[in-house]
Amino acid sequence: MTVSRLGLVVHGGRERAAEAARTVREWCAEHGVPCADIDVWRDGGRHSAREEVDAAGDPDLIVTLGGDGTFLRGARLAAEHDAMVLGVDLGRVGFLTEVPFAEVRAALDAVREDRVDVESRMLLTLRASCRLKVPAEMEALMRYGRGPLLPPPRVRTDCQVDDEWGIPLNVYALNDIVLEKLSRDRQVSVGVYVSGRLLASYSADALLVATPTGSTAYSFAAGGPVVSPRAEGLVFTPVAPHMAFDRSVVTAPDEPVGLRVLERSGQAAVSIDGQLRGVLDPGDWIGVYAAPRRLRAVRLGPMDFYGRLRERMNLTDAPAAVADGSPPPLWSVTTPPPGDLAHLTLLTDPGADDPDSW
Repeated sequence: MTVSRLGLVVHGGRERAAEAARTVREWCAEHGVPCADIDVWRDGGRHSAREEVDAAGDPDLIVTLGGDGTFLRGARLAAEHDAMVLGVDLGRVGFLTEVPFAEVRAALDAVREDRVDVESRMLLTLRASCRLKVPAEMEALMRYGRGPLLPPPRVRTDCQVDDEWGIPLNVYALNDIVLEKLSRDRQVSVGVYVSGRLLASYSADALLVATPTGSTAYSFAAGGPVVSPRAEGLVFTPVAPHMAFDRSVVTAPDEPVGLRVLERSGQAAVSIDGQLRGVLDPGDWIGVYAAPRRLRAVRLGPMDFYGRLRERMNLTDAPAAVADGSPPPLWSVTTPPPGDLAHLTLLTDPGADDPDSW
């Protein structure tokens, strides 16, 4: 696997991130790989993902040093240029990053020697009834204590634009796209459509559409289901809805979810992977669907998603079950599976004698 140019996204507030960045730069110097830092707030201005990757020389590998927030920044850049992204884990509760701090150099060697898996992850994009923009007074408020907001999303030039089908916007979300209220004392009223047909009208604090990857982020905190990141589908979750039906709905990958702000509702903010990107007025709408482009995430081996779920969410066993003893492995950890199970993805106990089996 050839790495001709590397882009580096560093969490500026973490000392270990700076140390890991020095390691990455040293590795690049040793192997003659150009390396460029990518800073979303470069020169104190607002830059699109396209401008950022252009300034970095169009890297084919983006390495993120931080937690899941830093990885999401890198994913936005990687999706823009169809580059691979490798996340170094310097966070606390994340699911996205892959490489431990101590194994940065070994991970880069593995990429260079083609000893990695490249995992394809679903991304979300959208069409909207209008261009997304943030009012100037709101942007000034949001800038307090942080850098400038991202610029308004561009219109995709490869798509047809018309009044009936809306404006295709050049955005990619790895986790979720959220429509949320702006006023604390007033919920947002939204008509929710699946595949173009009305599902229900909600009054809620927020309504979100997540990928399987994003099911363990905001959607999980709002009571949504945990979905394997290898699954395909869109997860719609209402946040604090004022109605009896408060369940998530999981749609097929080709079933879009539309959100229309109702006429007597207040304004609603649109956030993409946690970044405020626009404000909708009553009557405006967005349609969220699976993007034609996918994220290429570098993995050093099979991801033990459920082991990480147990660890990161501090899952505990029921006291009554603990009293009955610890459960043994369900299937053998030392012998190959029989033919009817051979097609399944089976992760064995990491403590087993045969580490090559997991």
